[in-house]
Amino acid sequence: AAHAPAYGFEAAGILDRAANEGGTGVTAERCRGLDVAVDFSTPEATLATAPRLAALGVSLVIGTTGWLAREAELREAVARAGVGAVVAANFSLGANVLDALTEQAARLLAGSEAYGAFIHEAHHAAKKDAPSGTALMLRRALERGGWGRPVDVSSTRAGSIPGTHTVGLDGTAETVELVHTVRDRATFAHGALAAARWVAGKKGWFTMRDVLGLSS
Repeated sequence: AAHAPAYGFEAAGILDRAANEGGTGVTAERCRGLDVAVDFSTPEATLATAPRLAALGVSLVIGTTGWLAREAELREAVARAGVGAVVAANFSLGANVLDALTEQAARLLAGSEAYGAFIHEAHHAAKKDAPSGTALMLRRALERGGWGRPVDVSSTRAGSIPGTHTVGLDGTAETVELVHTVRDRATFAHGALAAARWVAGKKGWFTMRDVLGLSS
C-alpha cells in the first residue's frame, strides 16, 4: 500500500483472513470503483476470492502459488467476467529476466548431451512451499527452450533469506550458472504494482512476460 501512489493508485483496502473467510469479504459495495486487486495470499484464499472479484469487474494481479492444478477454473472465471489477470510466480523484474535467459540457455545447450540441468532455490525458514513457484517457473522455462532431460530441483529453507534462485547447466568441463538474488522484498511490490497499472482496462490472462514485453 505504501508504494501504490507512485504507480498512480490509491489503496482502497486490505482483505485479511478475518475479513474474508471463504471469500465472503468480496462484496459489490466494497468493490465499487475498484480497478485492480492484488493477491498475495494462500491457494485456498485465491481460489475463493479471485472468481468473486472478477465477477464484480475487478481485474487481478495474482502472485499466490500452489493452485496450478485448478488453473482452468480461474481462467474460466476471468474469461467469463471479461476482466484482465496477470498471474506470475515472481513479480520481480530480475526474476523474469532470469526466466527469459533460462529459456535461451536451454535452447543453446539442450542438444548437448554432456550437459545436465539443476535449479536450486533458497528462502527464509517461514516459506511454506518447496520448491518455490519461481523454481517451477524456471523449470518450465527450460522445457520451453527444448530441454527434455531431467532437471534436479532442490530447496533450502533457513533464517531470513529473502530469495535466491540458481539455474545451472553442468558439462564435463564447465558449468554455466544464472543467479537471481533478492535483497529487498519490496521488489515484489513494485513488480505487482507495475503489473496492476499495465492490466487495468485489459481483458485476458497474462503473465509478467507480457507486462515486460518478454513474450515470444
